[in-house]
Amino acid sequence: MDHILITKRLGEQIRTRRLNLGLTQSQLADRALLTRQKIIAIEKGALSVSIGAYARVLGALDCELRMVPAVLPTLDEIQGIFE
Repeated sequence: MDHILITKRLGEQIRTRRLNLGLTQSQLADRALLTRQKIIAIEKGALSVSIGAYARVLGALDCELRMVPAVLPTLDEIQGIFE
């Protein structure tokens, strides 16, 4: 599976968890000791963000990383590949 898709999915899951907890990006940034701009990058699945920053956010959301077998990308996720 493509590493870009993996971080994109992780960012989407982080955003969903944040919203489910009723947190703003600024509140999550405060909890994780990061900037709001870093939270934005994480939620977009940016590859330039360190694994340490992702770990801080996951900790602030009371979550952890687990390795699970990858699933095939959805049609929405591969939409731009053939254009």
